[in-house]
Amino acid sequence: MSSQWEVLLPPHIDPSGPESIGDFARCTGMNEYDSVDAALDDVGRYDAVVVRVAELDAAVFDRAHRLKVVAKHGTGLDNVDVDAASARGIVVCNTPGANARSVAEHATALLFGVRRALRPADSHVRAGNWDRSAFVGRELTGDTLGLFGFGAIAREVADLAQGMGQSVCTYDPYVSDDDVPARVERISDFQDLFERSDAVSVHAPLTPETRGAVSTEELHALGRDGVLVNTSRGPIVDEMALLAALDEGRLAGAGLDTFAEEPPGADHPLYARDDVLLTPHVGGVTAEALARMSQRAAANVRTVYEGALPDSTVNRAALDGGGR
Repeated sequence: MSSQWEVLLPPHIDPSGPESIGDFARCTGMNEYDSVDAALDDVGRYDAVVVRVAELDAAVFDRAHRLKVVAKHGTGLDNVDVDAASARGIVVCNTPGANARSVAEHATALLFGVRRALRPADSHVRAGNWDRSAFVGRELTGDTLGLFGFGAIAREVADLAQGMGQSVCTYDPYVSDDDVPARVERISDFQDLFERSDAVSVHAPLTPETRGAVSTEELHALGRDGVLVNTSRGPIVDEMALLAALDEGRLAGAGLDTFAEEPPGADHPLYARDDVLLTPHVGGVTAEALARMSQRAAANVRTVYEGALPDSTVNRAALDGGGR
């Protein structure tokens, strides 16, 4: 076991995690370089990388001669080439559930915001107006909320929704029946999820199967009073289909925390719509969640330093097959 590891950190991270591994790790933030690219150009000197959104592709791993672990500060790994890491014997792990409550609350807030027209109502008051009849909202109680995906975040959303008197159904072919509580109706057909729901909240990972999965047919099935919420990954939703459905009055509105490209272009047509509530991918950005993700990512680095695999290792099978 090396006496000290060099650990590369994201530009911004709660200090509690890095401080917890200070006994064996010297931590350097990407913000100490001229750019994130410059930091990744220097990846060859590091034993561990804690990553948030930086792209770690095969070219980065080719330079990472000392790298032993990539610890994701969060859950989604679409910015990490896991296969390339596995081929080089690098452990890839994440922090599932650490920001689940934060994202769930944000998804719920977006749904509230769209149903109560908070964006145009706020602009209306700031412009010196006071037409209360222009903003007749809808209660969530009594609605059916559909969840596309039923991981840790969706489970939290389900709890919040049911606490407000909503019925909940879900579509997730990769979750066992034992992991879906009896109070949540399981939907076996993807299209049926949208037909049965008053609003659908997306909580699926971005994969080749889910990319563009929510498109014209699904949005039309959701209906003219329906609302789409996406706090997962932007490319899961076909943005052009979403715009068309809104333009045609086939959908009541949408709340989006993620986009196909981040940040969206300066002239993105969604900006002009009062029936869409937009936030800059901040669903998991609360003080509490940031501290938990920092601490758990650091704990994962420690586990690998001590010669074991973290419980959240996503490439365990590939590493075991390689004789680790």
